[in-house]
Amino acid sequence: MADSASSAMARETCESADVVSRILRNRMAIADIARHLDIAAAPLAVLCGRGSSGHAGVFLRYLIETRLHLPVSASAPSVITAFRKPLSLRNALFIVISQSGRSPDLVAATESARASGARTIAIVNTVPSPVAEAAEFVISIEAELEHSVAATKTVIGSMAAGAELIAELADDGTLRSAIDRLPERLDRAALLDWSEISADLADACAVFVASRGLGLGSAREIALKLGEILRLPALGFSAAELQHGPRAAVSAKTPVILMRLNDETAATVDQLAGDLRQSGVAMHLSGGPHSTLPWLGDDDPATDAITMLVPAYRMIERTARAFGFDPDRPPQLSKVTETF
Repeated sequence: MADSASSAMARETCESADVVSRILRNRMAIADIARHLDIAAAPLAVLCGRGSSGHAGVFLRYLIETRLHLPVSASAPSVITAFRKPLSLRNALFIVISQSGRSPDLVAATESARASGARTIAIVNTVPSPVAEAAEFVISIEAELEHSVAATKTVIGSMAAGAELIAELADDGTLRSAIDRLPERLDRAALLDWSEISADLADACAVFVASRGLGLGSAREIALKLGEILRLPALGFSAAELQHGPRAAVSAKTPVILMRLNDETAATVDQLAGDLRQSGVAMHLSGGPHSTLPWLGDDDPATDAITMLVPAYRMIERTARAFGFDPDRPPQLSKVTETF
């Protein structure tokens, strides 16, 4: 639970379990949307979102490609708004993710996709909103108002709502069961203390966050929050990519946070963790038998990728207050960013 001296960011992180519980209570409505989508006719899926919503899209990419076997493309809204070139997306599955539902570029991209014959689904926290009105189907994140500029419970809600949709489209009982367990695990994850990372952040010149597959979106999301809240240059990489060119930039001044999921990607993360450990790099590992960070024990990889966000958010929020920063109001940023 959030302590009395903490921020809106801390309180909202700890509300994530309730957000997912409300999504589960809306399961039948999501199942009804899935029944109206002709996945067999879809040539591909297109995901649309910026910032934290884009990271939720990266997570959904791996779920869609591994569960539905559809190729996934990331939408570039500027193709519509700046270059004014509509795409041919007939029968494609188009999923737009937005907290506010107000950014004009997401509205334009969704309207264009729907006009071209795509089946459009909006995963949004604000209903009604322009993005929700532009889409054919709407899944509400059910997160209620978020006061902190840094999105937390809406990110977790977006990922959980998207996972529920994919579970219904794939008729994946294993994934459904994992989502059923998610609220309880999110509550427990809020009690995990990852403050050992904080000591390495005080003198860091940059931070690397790495995972692979279903964890990549979460790695990029944590990196964003490190930059947004702690004002540290932070990069989110695939663990496979970090072993190539970026590895040359890793040093004693660049702590590495690794997120290991118990699936086919685990061996790559284990190999990277071993290499970093031998090199003397400040490395913090979550997940698996050699986890250096407190962890609940592995469950389903898809929902573990979501759960790991909670102790990371809590660590970043506490570190910000220790550094004298306001985690709720990062400089130069506002809650709603409207791009075109």
